[in-house]
Amino acid sequence: MFRKSLAALSLCAGLWTVSAHAETISVFCAPTEFELCTNVANAWKEKTGNEAKINKMPALLDDAIPLYQQLLAAKSTDVDVLFLDVIWLGMFKSNLLDLKTLVPQADQDKHFASTLNAAKLGGNLVAMPAYMDVGLMFYRKDLLEKYGKQPPKTWDELAATAKEIQDKERAAGHPDMWGYAWQAKSYEGLTCDAIELIASNGGGTIISDDGKVTIDNPQAAEAIGKAKGWIGSISPDGVLNYDEEASRAIFESGNAVFHRNWPYVWGTSHQAGSAIIDKVGVMPLPVGKEGQKSSGCLGPMYYGVSKYSAKPKVAADFVNFITGPDMQKMRALKDAVNPSIPALYSDPEILAKIPFLKDNQQAFADSAVRPSGYTGTSYNRVSQAFYRTVHDMLSGGADIKSSLTSLAGRLEKLKESR
Repeated sequence: MFRKSLAALSLCAGLWTVSAHAETISVFCAPTEFELCTNVANAWKEKTGNEAKINKMPALLDDAIPLYQQLLAAKSTDVDVLFLDVIWLGMFKSNLLDLKTLVPQADQDKHFASTLNAAKLGGNLVAMPAYMDVGLMFYRKDLLEKYGKQPPKTWDELAATAKEIQDKERAAGHPDMWGYAWQAKSYEGLTCDAIELIASNGGGTIISDDGKVTIDNPQAAEAIGKAKGWIGSISPDGVLNYDEEASRAIFESGNAVFHRNWPYVWGTSHQAGSAIIDKVGVMPLPVGKEGQKSSGCLGPMYYGVSKYSAKPKVAADFVNFITGPDMQKMRALKDAVNPSIPALYSDPEILAKIPFLKDNQQAFADSAVRPSGYTGTSYNRVSQAFYRTVHDMLSGGADIKSSLTSLAGRLEKLKESR
């Protein structure tokens, strides 16, 4: 299928006029994207005559931050196109080219508004989305069917369903069963999990888009209080040290009813070695109360153009090409990665590869955005202050109301240093 898509792209390339003066640009791609980037570069070369030299980023993406900082601080022309995490956009926004007039409006409009809006900073469109990530709820559909339960719509329903099935499974000889596996370790993942809980309860996203610190409110306190009550009840005490992989291991070993994680779990839960193959359902995250909006944490990846590129129009053309529908379909078919283009969610070939997309498109549209756009270079410190405070509250030693008030005061100071 992947080769067929590539062949079709090459065929379409003949319909375009090849540039009379071929240019070469330099592109940074993630290691997981390297093969795809190479294939995209070949297709783009056939379409335009221009060449993209693909550079592999460090295995740990965060290690690319100092490299980018060094290149951009030096206003280097050695790099044209950058692969970017959503939480880096605010950090590098002053060094990224505004793509508003370089990417046709019709192409911009093809993407989910949530992903495009996250890249609109200071009136500029600083990057284009390559694919989507959003927090989702995975669950044991076989166990819900066994006990006559529907997928829960609210967090309270989830807690009740998780507790009932957990207790009945333990009584039936499954002593290691837990109701809910999630991420409560003191790290960036807890920022995501906590924002989802708070935003879906009407408590905002820590700092609003216009810079107002919103975290000190009753809805946020209520959401954190509920999560605290899960620990030792439907979630093991060890959840306070769980990241994505540790919590996934619990779920895929057959020892959890519900599991919050990113879309990649659909693929890993169906690989050899998983105890739950063909037993998994996927749904948007629950809400605090009926009528509120599911708020999975937005985690897309982007491509942007360095403001110091000597070939900005050529680089912008490559960005539009690699983030366009054909390339996103290629990525989805090859790696089961979720597109940022809604029209692809009804594509039969993609649905055959990622069937849960059909019923979960709204989860990708209704997402919560971390406050990285406003906080810019201060985001890491803002997030660290947030997840450390939340971890202290969850682990039992800190009063929730006074902790949120204290956190709000610290965030007021941090946001001023952005």
